Amino acid sequence: MPGKKILMLVGDYVEDYEASFPFQALTMLRYTVHSVSPGKWAGETVKTAIHDFEKEQTYSEKPGHNFLLTATFDKVDPLDYIGLVIPGGRSPEYLRLNERVLKIVQHFFITNKPVAVTCHGPQILIAAGVLRGKLCTGYPGIKPDLLLAGAIWGEVNETLANVYRDGNLVSAASWRGNPEWIRQFAGLIAGIDSLLGA
Repeated sequence: MPGKKILMLVGDYVEDYEASFPFQALTMLRYTVHSVSPGKWAGETVKTAIHDFEKEQTYSEKPGHNFLLTATFDKVDPLDYIGLVIPGGRSPEYLRLNERVLKIVQHFFITNKPVAVTCHGPQILIAAGVLRGKLCTGYPGIKPDLLLAGAIWGEVNETLANVYRDGNLVSAASWRGNPEWIRQFAGLIAGIDSLLGA
C-alpha cells in the first residue's frame, strides 16, 4: 500500500472529527492522504469546527483545530488518486461553488473509484450531478436536496451513525459513523489495490 494516494477535499470550518479521523485512520493503514483546499498551499491550514448533537433543534458548533493541508489544490491531478474523501461541516456549502472541485469529484464517479462522503459532504456531490439513482445518506437537513438531485435517501437512525454503500460510494450521516464509514471505504480501496496487483 505505500505510495497509494487518497485525496481529501476540505475547507475552513470542515467538521473536525470528519477530517481528522479519516486522515489518521487511512494514514495508519499506510496510505498517503493529500488534504487540499482551493486557494491554499501545502503546509497551510484550514480551521475546523466541532459539531455535536445536544438536543437542540440542530447541531451545535464549537471551535476546533487547525487542520494541516498536505498538498496544494492547484497541483492535484485526480488520476494520481485511488480514492476520494469528502468530510462534512460548513465547508461543502462553498466548496461546491468551485468548478474544479466539481470536475475532480466527477472524475471519481466516471472512473468508478471509491468515494467516502459524510454529513454535509453530499452537497458537493449534488452540485457535481453524480447522485441520480444512488443510495446516499447525510445529515438529515440535506435530505430534501438529495431527493431533488435524484438520490435514494438512506434513512438515518437516532444516533446519526448510519452508513450506506452503493457501488463506489460510501456515505455516512455524521462523525458518529466514522469507524464503519472508513472501514467500508478502506475495504473498497483494498479491492482496487488487489485488482492493480498491489
